[in-house]
Amino acid sequence: MMPLGTRRDPALTLLLIFATCGLYYLYFIYKATEETQEFLGERDTPPALAVVLHVITCGIYNIYWDYQIGKRTAEMCARVGLPATDNSVLYLVLDLLGVGGFASVGLINPLIQQDLLNKVWEAAARQQPPPSPSQSGQWPPAPSAPTPRQPRPPQ
Repeated sequence: MMPLGTRRDPALTLLLIFATCGLYYLYFIYKATEETQEFLGERDTPPALAVVLHVITCGIYNIYWDYQIGKRTAEMCARVGLPATDNSVLYLVLDLLGVGGFASVGLINPLIQQDLLNKVWEAAARQQPPPSPSQSGQWPPAPSAPTPRQPRPPQ
């Protein structure tokens, strides 16, 4: 069973980045790093370290991070049967133009990244079987079909 990330509205992500003067972008980096690594079953850079590297390099690490997230999401798309959309070069170009990531308060790249992550989460959710009663936490398990009501005996 693949771990699924949280579906987020890309427009709301952009709005929160603006409303928090870029602080939400750091949260976005943390969550996107965490969720993609869990989905792929790999741990390279801890999410908290990714955020710290963004801050202490004044956004330079963001260029590498955007490239890596592009590669990761392409692999994730392939795993769930979506066309492998590798946007890593697009993210680099947008970063170099100053409209992609942290240095410009993350205008374009987070929108594209979150939209692609949402597509992966939806495709992965369709592939997973529904949880059995024992997995859903119900106890006792719900009956599979309603039982017919028995008529009351005459008194």
